[in-house]
Amino acid sequence: MPSFVDRETPERLLHERYMLLNTPFRLFMHRIAGLIPVHWHEFFEIALVTSGTGTHRFNGRSLPLKRGSLFLLTPADFHELVNDDGCVVHLYNAIFVQEFIRAELLQWIYQAGEGIAVELEEDITLMLEREFERVWEESERPRQGSGWIVAGALERILVELMRRHEDGKGRDHAAHVPAIHPSISKAITYLSFRFHENLTLETVSRHVGLSANYFSERFRKETGVTFQRFLQEQRLKFAFSLLSMSQLPITEVCYASGFGNLSHFERAFKHKYGRTPRQIRSSGA
Repeated sequence: MPSFVDRETPERLLHERYMLLNTPFRLFMHRIAGLIPVHWHEFFEIALVTSGTGTHRFNGRSLPLKRGSLFLLTPADFHELVNDDGCVVHLYNAIFVQEFIRAELLQWIYQAGEGIAVELEEDITLMLEREFERVWEESERPRQGSGWIVAGALERILVELMRRHEDGKGRDHAAHVPAIHPSISKAITYLSFRFHENLTLETVSRHVGLSANYFSERFRKETGVTFQRFLQEQRLKFAFSLLSMSQLPITEVCYASGFGNLSHFERAFKHKYGRTPRQIRSSGA
């Protein structure tokens, strides 16, 4: 696991430090014997706890860490982990870039919202342990076709996670992804991953190969909101998590979330959450 210096400033873990050169995926077997302070990632991360107990603070929520805990973090999520006193937590930890999994699965993940974490029964835990073990073997001793095996195993793990997540919310996972224009789906994924950058409608429409006017019209029809509203919602959710999980100054939260103006950020935040960023911070919510 990474080393941290300042708990008040969440570190962003970058591809260049944790991914091997030209590798879209990497698997670790971690041993947590203390606090892993608040951080977020440039990449995706999925983890399965195999033994030990502790607490997982995930986008401001406190969740148990125990055998069968399975969770996914996107580049918009924050978390910290701590073991219980005298207990060591062991887990499989896979990191990957979004291009490593198919677009339809990525769309499903983003439609589910932030904070995807479930608790598995023992039989499912054993099944996914075997998937992770196979990935470990193929990663340690790569052969022809190893990349396909690793990608297939990761997708099976992600599908199991998403099904459990949907079941836990009482929704039918068989109908989770409505028909959507492929270019708009691509745009949603792009925005969900890069919302904190200085994005414009023209930039994103060009990225997905549509004219700005057609893209704007189609985006609203497909999502029910305008491009700017969708982008702002992504930024506000991220800001709320950052306020909940760190002691960064409000101004830094504003800019880290992709807003360029503090007064606009504070107005938009209060309109969405009914409280100002400072009130959220002072309440510890």
